[in-house]
Amino acid sequence: MAANKQNTIGALGTSLRILEALKLRGSAGVTELSTELELPKSTVYSHLRTLREHEYVVQQDDEYCIGLKFLSLGEHTRDRMPIYEVAKPEVNALAEQTGELANLLVEEHGEGVYLFRSKGEQAVSLDTHAGMRVKLHCTSLGKAILAYLPEERVDEIIDRWGLPAQTATTITTREELEKEFAAIRERGYAHDKGERLSGLRCVAAPIKNLDGHAIGAVSVAGPTSRMKGERFESDVPERVMSAANVIELNLTYS
Repeated sequence: MAANKQNTIGALGTSLRILEALKLRGSAGVTELSTELELPKSTVYSHLRTLREHEYVVQQDDEYCIGLKFLSLGEHTRDRMPIYEVAKPEVNALAEQTGELANLLVEEHGEGVYLFRSKGEQAVSLDTHAGMRVKLHCTSLGKAILAYLPEERVDEIIDRWGLPAQTATTITTREELEKEFAAIRERGYAHDKGERLSGLRCVAAPIKNLDGHAIGAVSVAGPTSRMKGERFESDVPERVMSAANVIELNLTYS
């Protein structure tokens, strides 16, 4: 029985590796996946055939890609989260008020996951999208969450993912990060000065529960040319903190 359980878990892990490879490549054939994942072609083919039969991948000629069935699963997961429904109108309002890109992010498995974004009239086009995962230490959203998590949880996240540099301004030491957390808690919001994407600045505020721990964050992001001076230091932070406060109240009392 134990051996069968191990085999089942191993098989599932192989399917997930294949899906992750397809996600990165967009589409791929059996030989390509076999080479990349160092798996026998017969194994790759068997997993792809099973995934296709259950409509999780689509075959196009000799290549495979991820199917739309995952879209319904993702939307189901997002829609069941109260923070999404409560925060959505506030994120839309932030985008309309500022003309920039507004975002909602939560932490899962030690990474940041974008749940929703809304584009204002002047918003720049970025690589972010619902479901995208980012490291927490290099975004204003992530730092706003980390600053209000229990210390042991922060330790777990950093131990697992480290503090890799994304740009020249990314914070890459725990000492610097702790100073940043103290500043965030003092003023109530986090800055990102090109720490994930050069030329982009963001302001984020945590969404906290009754224990004072962050369960998510909202932000406004825009080019450095517009996110500067009073707008970056005062106007946008006030709007973002106000939106976070409304979300907290609605989550707690509605």
